Amino acid sequence: MEQLVFQLQAPLSSWGEPAVGEYRGTSDVPSQSALIGLLGSALGLEREDEAAHAALRDGYGWAVAQLDGGSLLRDYQTAQVPPRSALKGRPHATRRHELSVPKDDLGTILSTRDYRQNAVNLVALQPRSTTSAPYALAALADALRRPRFVLYLGRKACAPGAPLWPQLIEADTAWDAFGNYRARFDAARQAAAKRSGTALLEALPPVGKVTFDDHVAAGLPCDLTTRRKDRLIRRRGWQFGDRNEHIALLSEKGSVAASEA
Repeated sequence: MEQLVFQLQAPLSSWGEPAVGEYRGTSDVPSQSALIGLLGSALGLEREDEAAHAALRDGYGWAVAQLDGGSLLRDYQTAQVPPRSALKGRPHATRRHELSVPKDDLGTILSTRDYRQNAVNLVALQPRSTTSAPYALAALADALRRPRFVLYLGRKACAPGAPLWPQLIEADTAWDAFGNYRARFDAARQAAAKRSGTALLEALPPVGKVTFDDHVAAGLPCDLTTRRKDRLIRRRGWQFGDRNEHIALLSEKGSVAASEA
């Protein structure tokens, strides 16, 4: 089975969780909705194209290998916003429109937002079937190498810290594909070191855990299944539903835990 594997590394990333009030948290692994948005940006999909985003959601199975969860960064923010009454009869499609009201009408809201610092993840995509997948994996890989829109990891402030380096890999399971990707990465790293005389790339950390959905041949035993509200329903309306997320926990050396082996 052909799979598409790519890496996500960044100084800052943020994978949104359900938010109530002024607090905006983050998961320690990428959400399915964020990965769909990442691919949509690479392909040049407009946010209003609901059908195209739904096709990405339903066309592939998703697995994520967490190599380094990073550390938590909590950012305290303030922002000026007008009340609804001040916007009545005024255009307010942009931030500039919002701030065009009289200064006396502006209020201040407080917000706390979480980020992950220096996190490293690998993502594997498996087509559900040749008929349901809207794009060939090779086309998705090309889009990630030459994206149409700017890519970011969760929020617009979170630019990738390294190329995504997408690779097409033949493997029976996501776990095998991750291992193959790591071997290719190490070979590329050694080749670059020979050319330059010094190691330009850091080695990938060992895998700590793997999360996967119902439509993936994971190749790992499931230690825990949770419900996660990151199934995209309407991209434009920011509506999300629940899905099953299966979690496989690994030892510190990146192998299946001894109790499950």
